[in-house]
Amino acid sequence: MKKYLLPAIISGVVLLAFSYLALVFTVKFMPALAEEYYNPVFSLNWDKAPMFFLHPFILSLALAWFWERFKDLFKGSIWFRGLELGLVYGIVATLPSTWMTFSAMSVSLTMVLTWFFYGLVQASIAGWILAKMNP
Repeated sequence: MKKYLLPAIISGVVLLAFSYLALVFTVKFMPALAEEYYNPVFSLNWDKAPMFFLHPFILSLALAWFWERFKDLFKGSIWFRGLELGLVYGIVATLPSTWMTFSAMSVSLTMVLTWFFYGLVQASIAGWILAKMNP
């Protein structure tokens, strides 16, 4: 369990910090994109805010479970294995969900593409941590 839970928690903390940095980067360098979040389709109600901050930990636990189960299929260096996990997650989970979001909600293609890229980077970061701590 320690092989699974500790890397997931550490990955969750790192992803939470990455989420904050991505938010700061978006506001500073892509203000028009940040402005899109004031669209009524997004709930800015603080009763759901904890869900946003729990997301990195939920993702990390799910990816740690997936990693434990399928890590033998990923070959190469830690960096390549982590990137490959990110790509698998991106294709299997992020692409379909962003496709559905774009087709069902009034959001820009730029926003959806940044979500897709963000998901790839998030999963790759988690993959690097998991590959390092639980080879």
